[in-house]
Amino acid sequence: METVIGIDIGTQSTKALVLDGNGRILAEHSRGYRVDTPRPLWAEQWPDVWWEAVLGCLSACLSTPGINPLDVKGLCVSSLYGGSGIPVDDDIEPLHPCLIWMDRRAEAQVKWVKEHINLTRLGDITGNGVDSYYGFTKMMWLKAERPDVWEQTRYLLPPNSYVNYLLSGEIAIDHSSAGNIGGIYDLEKRAWSTEMLEALGIDRDKLPSRLVSSATSVGGLLPSLASSLGLCEGIPVIAGGVDAAMATLAAGATRPGNHVAMIGTSMCWGMINRRADASLGLISMPHVMNGDQEIYTFGGALTAGASVSWYVDTFCGEDKTAAVESGSAFERLEPPARELPPGANGLLFLPYLMGERSPVWDAHASAGFIGLSLYHQRHHLYRAVLEGVTFALRHNMEAGTRQGVALDDHLIVVGGATQSDLWMQIIADVTRMPVYTYRESVEAALGAGLLAGQACGLLDLAKPLQHGTLVERAMPYETAACRYDELFTLYCQLYPALKPVMHRLNTSHTQSE
Repeated sequence: METVIGIDIGTQSTKALVLDGNGRILAEHSRGYRVDTPRPLWAEQWPDVWWEAVLGCLSACLSTPGINPLDVKGLCVSSLYGGSGIPVDDDIEPLHPCLIWMDRRAEAQVKWVKEHINLTRLGDITGNGVDSYYGFTKMMWLKAERPDVWEQTRYLLPPNSYVNYLLSGEIAIDHSSAGNIGGIYDLEKRAWSTEMLEALGIDRDKLPSRLVSSATSVGGLLPSLASSLGLCEGIPVIAGGVDAAMATLAAGATRPGNHVAMIGTSMCWGMINRRADASLGLISMPHVMNGDQEIYTFGGALTAGASVSWYVDTFCGEDKTAAVESGSAFERLEPPARELPPGANGLLFLPYLMGERSPVWDAHASAGFIGLSLYHQRHHLYRAVLEGVTFALRHNMEAGTRQGVALDDHLIVVGGATQSDLWMQIIADVTRMPVYTYRESVEAALGAGLLAGQACGLLDLAKPLQHGTLVERAMPYETAACRYDELFTLYCQLYPALKPVMHRLNTSHTQSE
């Protein structure tokens, strides 16, 4: 039975899985690790951590009973957004940790860009804006703050490109990863922008010249690796791409108007379209499927499930004996929170626990409960957190609809949030859309496997597959939706009103350290 392998290098873990010709998962394995945060707002990872996890996950999958490594016809790698990329030397040895997507150290570079670059021109070329989220600002930080590293750097490689090199010996960057760098990629021409590279002072020769579609083979599996893993030498290593787009593909988003919300540690809502408008505050890149025509446009909150976990850990941290006797904090909070009306009896929550991405774009934004009184209890705050993250979702969706794309009339949600029936109902009511989820786990590794299957001729993504079953989870209720419309208006007024206070607090906190 012919199979393919999908790999996803995530922020906190790597996962690999084996798929058959119907897209069904035959084996899977994951391995966790941590993000290095040596200073506030810094987030980095050494690539050897990813590579060791990839090899471990591959070995575990291929040793699963019933899996024949010789049946594997190809593999594909999805990865977290690698920000700056990995600086490697002439021997493709890493020189410095990768400054990943959540790293916000490049605020000085953002300030310089805003003062010296025509932002309208940058947006017109790249389809993206300016923020320390984007890789091009992190590259500028490396050049300014680590000149010794910059001087030795031969290439700056996204995580999946680096792993693809280790697998195949070939260097290439897929268009989704290149586009997600922002600032230096011409979205219309699907090429590096010489104009913006020169304006920003980023060396063109540090970027690989080979740009490929996500479904393209970058090369064949190296003989040494094939031997150690038991795979066939030379099977294609498919380029892959950014994990958010891969997960969206796994959820069935293949044509304009398809849109998916991924709610795990962070929240990412993305849609497929054919044009980008940087002024709307979202992020755009070529999609991982039909990337020569389709664009994946997305926005998201930095802390979604992380906001919920933070609340439960901070405010509901009873001793372990009590937790065992009465169930998890989530199990105790959900029933009373479900009985509350929309708005949790006068509470709003801003979920900016790590600053915020789109459409706010403010590394100094901060979180808060608004409307607290002695009346409120834990379940009120819990519901307010769920609602606050959902308002952030709607905030991004409304920015997306201003691009003029006719979205599907339902919303597919994937990720850990789907375990909560209450949250699914809140999402339906806030967005006024029926909410669907998959019975099975749908994530980026599956998207990578599906892309590998199509590239190897094993799967046809234009046809219905058996890789997942969509189920209806929640329908919007008009009364609740109307109340949430009112609350969303108030939610949108909070950030502009509180921004000066947030920044003053943030500045005084930083200075005191």
